[in-house]
Amino acid sequence: MPLALLALAVGAFGIGTTEFVMMGLLPDVADDLNISIPTAGHLVSAYALGVVVGAPLLAAATARMSRRTVLMSLMGLFVVGNALSALAPDHHWLLAARLLSGLPHGAFFGVGAVVATGMVAPERKARSVSLMFLGLTVANVAGVPVATLMGQHLGWRATFLGVSAIGLVAIAALALLIPHDHQHAASGAGLRGELAALRSLPVWLALGTTVAGFGALFSAYSYITPMLTESAGFAESDVTLLLALFGVGATAGNLLGGRLADHHLRGTLFGGLGSLVVVLSLFPLLMSAQWSAALGVVLLGVAAFATGSPLQLMVMDKAASAPSLASSANQAAFNLANAGGAWIGGLALAAGLGATAPAVAGAALAVLGLAVAATAWTVDRRRTPAPSPARIVAKSAAARREEALHH
Repeated sequence: MPLALLALAVGAFGIGTTEFVMMGLLPDVADDLNISIPTAGHLVSAYALGVVVGAPLLAAATARMSRRTVLMSLMGLFVVGNALSALAPDHHWLLAARLLSGLPHGAFFGVGAVVATGMVAPERKARSVSLMFLGLTVANVAGVPVATLMGQHLGWRATFLGVSAIGLVAIAALALLIPHDHQHAASGAGLRGELAALRSLPVWLALGTTVAGFGALFSAYSYITPMLTESAGFAESDVTLLLALFGVGATAGNLLGGRLADHHLRGTLFGGLGSLVVVLSLFPLLMSAQWSAALGVVLLGVAAFATGSPLQLMVMDKAASAPSLASSANQAAFNLANAGGAWIGGLALAAGLGATAPAVAGAALAVLGLAVAATAWTVDRRRTPAPSPARIVAKSAAARREEALHH
């Protein structure tokens, strides 16, 4: 695999760290800025809003620029947003800085996925995307816990300065390792071509699969702490380690999904979503004992993130003529899944159905994701005409002639 993928993974590591670390720093931020924890929670929403808004807008605005320049510029915006977060004098400033920090998130992953797949052979595309996403999953294992500890001991502002430093390292790696010749396609695939990609029904079905599939994950994961403490009987101090186990599972699932998707893209997607249905359906049973609860957390990470690379690659394939905007829009879909899944899981919890009710609701969302994926498969089959016998014979004859020339 090209060393340039390391530069993308470093950027993804920084982005993953800043996205999730705020959840662990909310009490410290709330205390320092004299606001309530629910008010501080708006900082999480501001970042997600930045991702949803920034992903399509920045991808479209940079449609004719060099992808190497785009990636470095997006990471520069990321550094500025986190530095402003560290310097925030009050809640409103920090809210705006978090929104700014989220703007480059989706476009970075979207354009980065296009660059990653362009540097490898067709049979390694999904694996290249999974290696870029590796930075995101490793952030949950190492980046977020370390950044949280830094914030607790040195102050939350030090955390965002540290994340800014990671961004600077990523810019240097991108400048050094990303080839200069990764340009957007010529005139036909500028802004108009990128926008045209979103008129495709298969693209929207792929995005819908992302929203439903990852909505299933966040329906459960958003409320994993009460499940672990109330149902499985863990102490709150154990939750950080268990969340790191989720990161280990997510990392394994991401790598496994990338490898399998290179052999059978749609089969890997169906397998991952089906596994997610099974794991979430078993959560009420898994959360009845501590050992099985820990296993359930790992399996949740594996099943959910096994679908990440296949979904990203599917969106790009359906918008092959201008993939950057569609690829970035898929990152916006991930964040819509985050918000929507948490809302649906919260409804299940508020209904008094028990601490594991959000997981059962997540299983229903995963079934919906399977249904949307099946619909996409049906649409693809109807849109792809079966080759005629004459065309098959002609293709075979051409292959024989080419083989004879080689010999």
